[in-house]
Amino acid sequence: MLVQFAQGFGMGGGLIVAIGAQNAYVLSQAVRRNYLFIIPLICIICDALLIAAGVSGVGTIVASSPRLTGVATWGGAAFLFWYGARALRTALQGGRLEADRAAAPTLKTAVAATLAVTLLNPHVYLDTVILLGSVSGQYDQSGRVLFAAGAISASILWFFSLSFGGRMLAPLFKRPLAWRVLDGLVCTAMWTIAVSLVFNRTI
Repeated sequence: MLVQFAQGFGMGGGLIVAIGAQNAYVLSQAVRRNYLFIIPLICIICDALLIAAGVSGVGTIVASSPRLTGVATWGGAAFLFWYGARALRTALQGGRLEADRAAAPTLKTAVAATLAVTLLNPHVYLDTVILLGSVSGQYDQSGRVLFAAGAISASILWFFSLSFGGRMLAPLFKRPLAWRVLDGLVCTAMWTIAVSLVFNRTI
């Protein structure tokens, strides 16, 4: 049972941690101490709803078909290898966080911006609904619940850590080396999970 939770946590965490507009926004607002609880909570709720939709819908459909299970497993592994390669390329190129000193937004503006960077990104649906939902299809119902719980737990841990630790981390992430290390870890996580999917499918 812990295997499903751990795989959901690892895969969900790897996908969430990947550098993007959402994480950059959460971190940049954390630097200014703007809505340290509300902004990450919105991200977590969106993730939880999308993950639940993927696991309960797509996961159930995939689980009912051995052929779809195989396609989802191999497709998921291929996507994770590609995702890891992209993270590796970003790590080699480097990047940095540019946090300006704009005035604090109103609560309404902050909520709207958080929803925008979360829900207007097509990758969030590919990651949560399609990828996580499809991969969870290899498990039975209880296994899918544990897989989803692991992915949601990763989201909770990451966004609250990013928000409340953002003020201390922001100076660090102005350095390209910090982004290189983070992207390198994302690459390692993605490739490790991809290998485990292929291994479990072939044994």
